Amino acid sequence: MRILFITSDYKTPDKGSNIYTDLAYTLHKKGHQIKVVVAEEKKNTKTTYLNEENEIPVLRVKTGNLYEVGLIEKGLTFLTVAKDLKKGIKKYFNEEKFDLILFQSPPLTMQSTVRWAMKKYHAKSYLMMKDIFPQNGLDIGLYTKANPMYLYFKIQEKKLYKTASKIGCMSQGNIDYLLDHNNFLEKDKLELFPNTAIIKNANQSKQEKKYIREKYGLKEDDVVAIFGGNFGKPQGLDFMLEVINKYQKNKQLKFVLIGKGTEKQKIYEIIKKKNIKNVLTFDYIPREEYEKLTRASDIGLIFLDHRFTIPNYPSKTLSYFESSLPIMAATDASTDYKDMIIKENCGFWSLSGDIKDYTKKFNKLIENESLRKKMGKNGRKYYEENCNVDLSVKILEQYMEDLKDV
Repeated sequence: MRILFITSDYKTPDKGSNIYTDLAYTLHKKGHQIKVVVAEEKKNTKTTYLNEENEIPVLRVKTGNLYEVGLIEKGLTFLTVAKDLKKGIKKYFNEEKFDLILFQSPPLTMQSTVRWAMKKYHAKSYLMMKDIFPQNGLDIGLYTKANPMYLYFKIQEKKLYKTASKIGCMSQGNIDYLLDHNNFLEKDKLELFPNTAIIKNANQSKQEKKYIREKYGLKEDDVVAIFGGNFGKPQGLDFMLEVINKYQKNKQLKFVLIGKGTEKQKIYEIIKKKNIKNVLTFDYIPREEYEKLTRASDIGLIFLDHRFTIPNYPSKTLSYFESSLPIMAATDASTDYKDMIIKENCGFWSLSGDIKDYTKKFNKLIENESLRKKMGKNGRKYYEENCNVDLSVKILEQYMEDLKDV
């Protein structure tokens, strides 16, 4: 296949990897010709440029800022990103030929660029559905149904689904939700496309674990609960603070918080102001170090706002499973993510906001090392069997193969 991959989340090699870099690299290694176009925030680059990254041509197009910014700035970027991407593609890939336009959502307005590219290159498109927007913002009160921004994005959402030739969803819950709320969608347009990664050996010796813990101020016998990722409104972080407050006098437990997001500074300042001793906070550590620290931890934390009506599926789960960590998740009741945790016996789930149920289950993980190891092993098994990036490649290959028979 000749693939044009348009994305807003593609790490540079010095910052490690994510599900999108893993997918592109594996497609390349499988013999497919792939070129990547990245909506690169202006805070990260001064200009648009084309470079080779891990043997793949990557065009980083300077756009407005999308992450860790206010709603107005994010909205303005949504409105202009399509124009910026088209300009970059015309300049650098104008004479190329592509069979497939691979892209993700968000942002919704990416559909404008994709629709244009499909026409220009006479290609099909495949949408990797990672967020159901703007419903997610409506759920957590970022705007109302009467807000012009919401109304505009609802129009864009419909265009997005109609533009995509095929839509890959993270879970069956995602598929069911889209079909239930978009009566114009045909069932055969949607299929399961789970989050996947390159499967790595995450074994860590006792000596390595001890070294990493000492490096980050953790004791050998501490029970370490790690939260790595986005600190944003979708995470429902007020409940995270409630949990931390509940356990601040627990000398056996240490919380490790690492990531970025609009709510991070507020969370960190509250922890500092209250002088909570068993929480370690980090603005950023390199990906390789983050992986080592995750492997040296005992529990992986997931938090999502209890008000969500959409079935979210947190991607940070992969790093926890990779490191054989049991998961302690507090989410909304709508997601089928909880069903996976319960079925696979790879951790515990609690409704976000239910501190009584949460502490009851969290205590089991804190106090029982053999239970942590058993659940962590189950998570690793699920990861190896269901989250291998080769699965994603096969799904894309099968989609293009099926088109030959149409």
